[in-house]
Amino acid sequence: MFPCVVICTITLLFPLGRASLPLVINTWPFKDATAAAWDALQSGGSVLDAVEKGCARCETEQCDGSVGYGGSPDETGETTLDAMIMNGDTMEVGAVGDLKRIKNAVGVARAVMEYTSHTMLVGESASLFAENMGFIAEDLTTNKSMNIFSQWLKGNCQPNYRKNVFPDPSQYCGPYKPRATLQPNKMRRHANTHSHDTIGMLAIDQDGHVAAGTSTNGLTHKVPGRVGDSPIVGAGAYADSEAGAAAATGDGDVMMRFLPSYLAVELMRAGADPSTACKTAISRIKRHYSEFFGAIICANTTGHYGAACNKVPGLSQFRFMVANTESDAPLLKSVDCF
Repeated sequence: MFPCVVICTITLLFPLGRASLPLVINTWPFKDATAAAWDALQSGGSVLDAVEKGCARCETEQCDGSVGYGGSPDETGETTLDAMIMNGDTMEVGAVGDLKRIKNAVGVARAVMEYTSHTMLVGESASLFAENMGFIAEDLTTNKSMNIFSQWLKGNCQPNYRKNVFPDPSQYCGPYKPRATLQPNKMRRHANTHSHDTIGMLAIDQDGHVAAGTSTNGLTHKVPGRVGDSPIVGAGAYADSEAGAAAATGDGDVMMRFLPSYLAVELMRAGADPSTACKTAISRIKRHYSEFFGAIICANTTGHYGAACNKVPGLSQFRFMVANTESDAPLLKSVDCF
């Protein structure tokens, strides 16, 4: 590991500077995760090892309360996890959604990839699979997450993510029943930048092998059973060693409808630079949801990278981490939202 971590803030200019491999890039200023991934690469590990170790570090450290255990309780007060990992050489993917009782969600996702022919497992069955694979079952609830849940109950269960239900969700906590007649959707989205901080991580080694991964505890006060964009291939992340990789963070219920990570990789395959690919992917969503909260990071197989974000109240810049041979340490970088 690094004896120290170098931190600086750089506003990206287009086009980007000279490429450098190997490369690790991840969403948000989660520097310890970057350091863990970079150390794995420098120690001879694969890009899959780097992505897994980086995301797992965030799960252990409960990055910003939005990754790992003890955060984002659902309507019942339970914390559940989503994660995925993708091999850009083989196009294999392992993913888990609505995972309960297991802290190392990205590790379970890799186990799905390596020990099954499936792509994704969800809910209680995913948890049982993890236990059978030797993962330790633990309570994901903490005093902090229970306090978040208690305060939400005291606030008449607001915000919530129900619509067209009775009784009025602004007054009661359910049980909810469908309205006889659907009403126009007046639900206000609560785009809190601290309730969507998925870690999305990309790793490219010296030989151009690419991997991507994600981990999150999802949306605070979500409806039980909700799975966001993070474990969805092409939405939360995508990797192809012939083109590059991308990872997204933000309002997953909106972003997953557009597969922004897949789109960005395909744009890079067609020759777009990573910054342009990221911005185009965000623009595609903005045409339909102008006020959505979201950002994306992109990197191609030469080691060029970029990022883009939608400008919303509270988010005028998006910060992310980079480590490559030019720095040999994690650097904090930023891009202006548009």
